[in-house]
Amino acid sequence: MTTLFTLVRKWVRRKPAIAAVITLSLALAVAMGWNAWTSKLSSRPVTKSVAVLPFESLSSDKENAFFADAVYDGVSIKLAKVANLKVISHNSVEKYRRGAQNTQEIGRALNVAYVLEGSVRRETGRIHLNAQLIDTRTDVHVWAQEYDRDMSDVFTLQSEIAQKIADQLGAEVSSTEKAAIQEPPTTDLVAYDSYLRAKDLINGISFSTRAKEDLMQAVQLLDQAVARDPLFFLAYGELARAHDRIYFLGFDHTDARLRLSETALQSIRRLRPESGETHLALAQHLYWAYQDFDRAREELATARHTLPNESRIPLMAGYIDQRQGHMEKSLEEMKQALELDPRDFSILQRISLTYQLMRRYKETAATLDRVLAIAPNDIPTRVRRAWVDFQWRADPKPLHATIETILAKDPSAAPILVNQSLDLALCERDPAAAERALAAMPTDGCYDENIPFPNGWCQGLAAWFRGDQIAARGAFTKARKELEQVVHDQPQYAAALCALGVIDAVLGNKGDAIREGERAVGLIPAEKNAIEGAMLTQYLAVIYAWTGDRNRAIERLAEAAKLPGSHVTYGHLRLNPLWDPLRADPRFEAIIASLAPKEPPK
Repeated sequence: MTTLFTLVRKWVRRKPAIAAVITLSLALAVAMGWNAWTSKLSSRPVTKSVAVLPFESLSSDKENAFFADAVYDGVSIKLAKVANLKVISHNSVEKYRRGAQNTQEIGRALNVAYVLEGSVRRETGRIHLNAQLIDTRTDVHVWAQEYDRDMSDVFTLQSEIAQKIADQLGAEVSSTEKAAIQEPPTTDLVAYDSYLRAKDLINGISFSTRAKEDLMQAVQLLDQAVARDPLFFLAYGELARAHDRIYFLGFDHTDARLRLSETALQSIRRLRPESGETHLALAQHLYWAYQDFDRAREELATARHTLPNESRIPLMAGYIDQRQGHMEKSLEEMKQALELDPRDFSILQRISLTYQLMRRYKETAATLDRVLAIAPNDIPTRVRRAWVDFQWRADPKPLHATIETILAKDPSAAPILVNQSLDLALCERDPAAAERALAAMPTDGCYDENIPFPNGWCQGLAAWFRGDQIAARGAFTKARKELEQVVHDQPQYAAALCALGVIDAVLGNKGDAIREGERAVGLIPAEKNAIEGAMLTQYLAVIYAWTGDRNRAIERLAEAAKLPGSHVTYGHLRLNPLWDPLRADPRFEAIIASLAPKEPPK
């Protein structure tokens, strides 16, 4: 099929005098498309749309705060099952927990017609609750009610309020949806408290520097919850989710961890085999544990039927699209997730990562600016925003300034910044800065994405580039020993094989290094997984470079640079010392030139 741009090229050849006009028109069209998306959330809201805001706790004690959270969380989950309603997800409403609430501003920010807000007070075994539904377009209270109930009625209250709101909004509720609204999550208030705290920890791990600790704590809380109530379906779902993330992120990539996840999944399937939450949990497990993207997509499609307002469904579909190399489709899915959760900056961060993988750096920067408008003090986002110039233009100055500003204000933030600080120090060939970064490094490794390099790898790099070959070799040898045990226990763990191959390469173990790197790529080729496959291909090029095989290093690097999920960037190749063995080769310089920014900096 002839595309618009093909027709334009033909027209321009025939009539070059109007080329500038056409070019300008196309540029305006692209800009209008971007602006249309960025302004979409402030357009006229859907009439049957609501955000359930965190209920205010009218006393400072912990148990009262729990009851406030229990009501609002339960009402939100139950309303979200109604296909005839648009319900904003948890992460977007969390920021409205405290302070004066301007409902019209909230309505515009979340693009909803109504908000439900309320307050809770607990006194001598009873709950006093006020709830009101407000039209955000007029600031008019369209419904309000007071409740005075026994504490044990908290789950009945969730159902009653959810049904009232659905009725007030004129939503058609099917018999299946009504049954879901009426069903209590558990009968044990202590178990429910553990579940809520664990869910908050899991929801907050995206781009967190405490992801491992938070996930492990969430598992402990959820184990307590299901021990108290073995029929607590939602808690089993979160438990499987936590175990899967621990496995996927490499914090515990063992068969034992997989079995824990699958045990939780067995309970989920036993309790509610056909529910949307069961299909979502299966999709997440297939994706995170087995990289079975096609079956995960099938489970997501089934889950959508009964979870119409679940932002994790289009978000995970976007993840699958990324790993199958469909970046444009991934963006579409993630923007659907953003409509359901418009103030969840972790979704915006994922969108920015997708633009980065596509080397669309302007959109990467603009999306991160949107994140900072929501969370201006979020340190990982501030660093990632500065990182854009580093990768795009090989300009380390913004990153350097950002890290220095953060540390000057809060020296305790050093562990959060250690990987970026170390990379920056190595790229700037600054041994003293590298040592300062290492001093703050946590004990659980210096990962590159999901590649599980031990701390000894980073310590060895710092020693290598300050000229201390003895210390470097000792650190690399220690790291190699750790990885050798991991690979022995998990011979199909491609990311660990890759890391072992890189370390063997710098130690001069040429045969082992090449064998390990090639086997890693064979386990997860780029055509099977565009993200991990591209990363493994990139590191195989590093292995070839450090073992003296320039030809194959250049071939693999050129291949990685063209892959849709590649992290190979202009700044990375221009500055990172891992590529030093190739710097005299004109073919390497040609690859760098192909990635150079095509326009002057502003």
